[in-house]
Amino acid sequence: MAALSGLAKRLVMDGVLDETLAADGLTQANKQKLPFALYLVQNDILDARTVAQIAADEFGTPVFDIRAISPSALPQKLVDPKLIEKHHALPLMRRGNRLFVGMVDPTNLHALDEIKFNTGINTEAVLVEADKLAPALEAYINANEESLSDALGGLDDDDLDLDTEGGDAKQEEATSEADEAPIVRFINKILLDAIKIGASDIHFEPYEKAYRIRLRTDGILQEVSKPPINLATRLAARLKVMSQMDISERRVPQDGRIKMKISKTRAIDFRVNTLPTLFGEKIVLRILDPSSAKLGIDALGYEDDQKQMYLEALEQPQGMILVTGPTGSGKTVSLYTGLNILNTEERNISTAEDPVEINLEGINQVQMNTKVGLSFAEALRSFLRQDPDIVMVGEIRDLETAEIAIKAAQTGHLVLSTLHTNSAPETLTRLLNMGVPAFNVATSVSLIIAQRLARRLCTKCRKPADDIPDDILTQEGFDDIGIPREEFELYHPVGCDACLKGYKGRVGVYEVVRITPEISSLIMEGGNSLQIAKAAQAAGFNNLRVSALRKAAQGLTSLEEANRVTKD
Repeated sequence: MAALSGLAKRLVMDGVLDETLAADGLTQANKQKLPFALYLVQNDILDARTVAQIAADEFGTPVFDIRAISPSALPQKLVDPKLIEKHHALPLMRRGNRLFVGMVDPTNLHALDEIKFNTGINTEAVLVEADKLAPALEAYINANEESLSDALGGLDDDDLDLDTEGGDAKQEEATSEADEAPIVRFINKILLDAIKIGASDIHFEPYEKAYRIRLRTDGILQEVSKPPINLATRLAARLKVMSQMDISERRVPQDGRIKMKISKTRAIDFRVNTLPTLFGEKIVLRILDPSSAKLGIDALGYEDDQKQMYLEALEQPQGMILVTGPTGSGKTVSLYTGLNILNTEERNISTAEDPVEINLEGINQVQMNTKVGLSFAEALRSFLRQDPDIVMVGEIRDLETAEIAIKAAQTGHLVLSTLHTNSAPETLTRLLNMGVPAFNVATSVSLIIAQRLARRLCTKCRKPADDIPDDILTQEGFDDIGIPREEFELYHPVGCDACLKGYKGRVGVYEVVRITPEISSLIMEGGNSLQIAKAAQAAGFNNLRVSALRKAAQGLTSLEEANRVTKD
């Protein structure tokens, strides 16, 4: 009890929170840079009302109901949005030279001082309930940003990082063609729509007699437009101008980037690739939203034991964490989430990526460039001469990179990387097949995460799946998921105005395997992936299939979707 103070101590004294749980909660809240009260509510440890009432008694201040103030009456554009998000502090009202902000921890003097310094106004805290603060903060920040459509409508070449200077007559002609107002408006609308619905990719595809544009939303492609085929070259030219490519070159693939400023505080990056096809250039844009790298580990969908294993592995001073799965399975977000947890002033973190998808402040990110000889292996060698604590390698593609990464993991560094394999056991055998000695694999790899992304059921329109017979559930494997049949209910997708064919968003499905002494022994003995998988299952590590069925049993996704992402 002596180590606890403030709200944590009071919650323990009042008997509503276990002392060990309170201490762990304080540690995790500090790591995730969350107020302790907000952490308790977000993780369903205590309800918001209980926390607020006890905090009111402890701090001697009443609980204020945010709903009593109209959102339009809140002080607008007074506090830097970064400070509002950082401190979870909502500006409520201004009275002369005093600003009142809603917080779940009114004793956070550091936050009040920062806001006072930023605004030049004396700042006072008002105690509010955590479950009411979160949606109010989101609505306030969105209201303070320029609307996406207005921002796009006012973009100029500097905002989009365009480069239209120089070039020969053919280049100038193509640039002029690409800058036609209707083409500009049409491209802007497609990009805007893609951002609004949360798409991950945009496909511009020319065919002999038709042209189509598709968006990949929640992992599924859907057609959104069919412009006339005679616009194909002008659409391609506009996209290539925006991404600073050579407009006159149409015979070879090209790569580029578009940086789109949505507002003064928010920008979206697009990674652009062109591919010459039989009837013109197919262009694909990958949407890179920096906010996806800051979701927090609780938003990714790990089971409690899986999350704990990942956090414990991140806390180790050395070893290797491997994230595996096909393209588009969320590996980058998992890695960036781990890096964000590790990103503190005391650590030197370097990453080698191809390409660098999202910029992370405080982390040294290096873009691979094979044209000048900057490969993953070469970057890793340089990292080890730069006093690193943590190293992230975008992908282990060859033996040379694997050997250097393992050497780093064995010499006091924490290494994070990815591999393209289907499961955790296959990752180990893949390293062995590359030529990495079994001893090095067994002693350096500490954790493997295999993952997929399943579409999340829309809670507004899903319907109970009462039509699935018990014998089918047994065949599918529900007897092995550790949840009694009477304690779960499956759902079918339906579809409504709020979703896409019954699904909205995605949830991660994970196989997290810690390398136990038994698994290490199997690796040393040359065991195959089937033997390693059996040992992992015996140790209690759920495979991807079991994890997907558990998500279905929890009502997060459907059996159809679980089968789509995990069934052999």
